[in-house]
Amino acid sequence: MKKILLVVLLALLPFSLNAETKLDQIMSSGELKVGTTGDWDPMTMKDPATNKYVGFDIDVMQELAKDMGVKITFVPTEWKTIVSGITAGRYDISTSVTKTPKRAEVAGFTDTYYKYGTVPLVLKKNLKKYSTWNSLNNKSVTIATTLGTSQEEKAKEFFPKSKLQSVESPARDFQEVLAGRADGNITSSTEANKLVIKYPQLAIVPDGEKNPAFLAMMVDKNDKVWNDYVNAWIKDKKSSGFFNKLLAKYNLKSL
Repeated sequence: MKKILLVVLLALLPFSLNAETKLDQIMSSGELKVGTTGDWDPMTMKDPATNKYVGFDIDVMQELAKDMGVKITFVPTEWKTIVSGITAGRYDISTSVTKTPKRAEVAGFTDTYYKYGTVPLVLKKNLKKYSTWNSLNNKSVTIATTLGTSQEEKAKEFFPKSKLQSVESPARDFQEVLAGRADGNITSSTEANKLVIKYPQLAIVPDGEKNPAFLAMMVDKNDKVWNDYVNAWIKDKKSSGFFNKLLAKYNLKSL
């Protein structure tokens, strides 16, 4: 692995002679700063007992830092500020987010390493009433979203007739459904499968997934050197089986 990273560094050296990149800064400081929300099971979750982050993305970031030979610092952020954290330089990279055109206007994305579908959640007792996507697209229906997420934008597309209700972190959209303040919410199939186990009152609307989404880390849009470095690392880790082992560890399946 170290040989591969050395080759990448040498290949990118001509670019870094002109200006200091995030890669230069990280290697110089010996610290990789990672922005993460800590509220997306099983990708990134903050354990209240230890105050530490755990999850699929956390393992990915720790492996990246280990291979770079630097320490890692997780920087708390929220969905509404995760993009601005990149553009303002508060951290070097984010844990995974959904690639969207709006985010791509100001932030850069690494290569994708996970894909998921989008599903609605409703209370199980209301499943007969809300058994399809279309049944939720109604002026008498309230759909909850979390401010700053990709689902907030998608809800406008999927449910143009419904009342949309955004909540701010640390509150979450599914909590509004549990409390009866909203009829449904939409989330990744990955999170939904975890939520219905944790909260048996919830159920996934059964008529299929929509909006195949691509996950990637966010980086500085103008820092090609750093982006290329991370992409080379992702490619190597894919070929070595690292991501497949991680998917198995968290009982996940990429589309």
